[in-house]
Amino acid sequence: MKWVKRIMFIIIGLGFVYAALVLFLILSGTKEQPTATPDTVLILGAQVRGTSKDHAYPSTVLKERLDAAIPYLKKYSKTTVIVCGGQGEDEPDSEANVMAEYLRVHGISQKRILIEDTSTRTKENILNAQKKQKLGNTVLVTSDFHMYRSKLLAKRLGISEVSGLPSVSKSSAVFKTYVREICALGYGLLFDH
Repeated sequence: MKWVKRIMFIIIGLGFVYAALVLFLILSGTKEQPTATPDTVLILGAQVRGTSKDHAYPSTVLKERLDAAIPYLKKYSKTTVIVCGGQGEDEPDSEANVMAEYLRVHGISQKRILIEDTSTRTKENILNAQKKQKLGNTVLVTSDFHMYRSKLLAKRLGISEVSGLPSVSKSSAVFKTYVREICALGYGLLFDH
């Protein structure tokens, strides 16, 4: 029985070490600063809420991302913005359409906005955005907890000039999202190439 306890102790210990290391990487992404010479701003999607297409609105997490992007887009007014995100089964419209409308309402010209509305995950967001236009010096806008993994994927997908503009997560589900991101980043480090 002693060896079973020892093995369990080692497994639990390794789990804590892994979680601490990955959490350190995630937190390092929260300190990202965007470039002062952007070509493209890429806003990654999140949940859309509402009862119908005409009454769709961004979730708290998505609103945080959009609100972080708007002042930056106004400051760098020649920058193209690509909004990314398809429509989930539980969403009344695509994330990209709702994001584009939110940006328009908040003073961002329609001419600057490209819509990528087919992706369902972060890797697809970036891949599909690359098909819209040559991205150049790219600023990723996503939640602070999601920034490290997003930048890692962007670099792996060939975007050499990439910086981040993290939105600060204030939702009541912060603990849950960080736990989920610890698992997702572990998967990403090993398998998302």
